[in-house]
Amino acid sequence: MSRPPDRPSARPPVSPPVAPPSLADDLARLEEIVRRLEAEDLDLDGALALFEQGVASLRSARDRLAAAEVRVRTVLEEANGTLRLGELDG
Repeated sequence: MSRPPDRPSARPPVSPPVAPPSLADDLARLEEIVRRLEAEDLDLDGALALFEQGVASLRSARDRLAAAEVRVRTVLEEANGTLRLGELDG
């Protein structure tokens, strides 16, 4: 008995996962959106689309900052289990 010829796989190639934007990327995108909303004569649909993108970038940045705060708190936790909180910007 002969074997049927090998067929190429029907599955599409798997793309590597795309990394989420960095905090700097989110902030730069927000600045760009604000500039465009302030400077350009956009129609309502264009302005709403930019606004939605801005909200998404803001949420992403806020989530990233919250995760960073958790990491800072973890680092500041002392060996005896107490948490030493202080101002992060001074």
